[in-house]
Amino acid sequence: MYPGAPHGLTDTHKDQVNVDLLAFIREQARPCARIALFGAARTSIARWIHVFAVLALDMGAAMKTLVLTLDLVGTFVFALSGATAGVRRHLDLFGVLVLSFVAATSGGIVRDLLIGATPPAAFSDWRYLGVSLLAGVTIFFWHPFIHRARNPVLLFDGAGLALFCVAGAQKALVFGLEPVMAALLGMLTGIGGGVARDVLLSNVPAVFRSDIYAVAALAGASVVVIGDALQWPTTPTACVGAALCFGLRLAAIRYGWHLPTARGIEPPDANDHNRDGR
Repeated sequence: MYPGAPHGLTDTHKDQVNVDLLAFIREQARPCARIALFGAARTSIARWIHVFAVLALDMGAAMKTLVLTLDLVGTFVFALSGATAGVRRHLDLFGVLVLSFVAATSGGIVRDLLIGATPPAAFSDWRYLGVSLLAGVTIFFWHPFIHRARNPVLLFDGAGLALFCVAGAQKALVFGLEPVMAALLGMLTGIGGGVARDVLLSNVPAVFRSDIYAVAALAGASVVVIGDALQWPTTPTACVGAALCFGLRLAAIRYGWHLPTARGIEPPDANDHNRDGR
């Protein structure tokens, strides 16, 4: 017995009481601990879900900004190629502006119609028209300075092809197309403007000639699609794809790379082949 202990309560009884009391406290505290742990886990999960949602929104906004930037820059460059070709064919100001707009937006219009992005951005966003007209006016009034560059139509056309093929592939991926279809749509976006320009000028489109054109666009778009599948950074991948397309196009022009043509057919007259300044 210890001083102050209740009468009749031995040390053994005290120890048993303490054990029972601790067991009771432990049993009562266990549900509270479970509730607290569950609440903390739920709060942590909700916090991470919010973080992932914000990151997803940021990535979506960044992707849209990248596609828009590539689209507008490609529109301007392709408009330069169309306007330059129109000036060389002695079109008036209206004709040059029409040709610059058609060359700049045809590929994007076809792309948007095929993926269901209607109305096409070229019609719903005034910036596409403004960029095209700016390029047309620039070429019309300052073409003597630009004419000093060697093959300006080819340079502008190659740059527009490179930018549009990656922009088309990126937008196709954003709209959920399969990788192969996204690469083909990127190629179609790249070649559409050049085809429309050449048809309006009564030329055989460059994509149907023997030099590397559509193949370069397909290579650039494929880099974007492969990078998306491997989860590479979007902007560097797009830059690599555009550089590959532009490099292939310039190398094909410089070194005469071309796809095989049917044998036994006389080549077209050089003057007809170069009527637009090529």
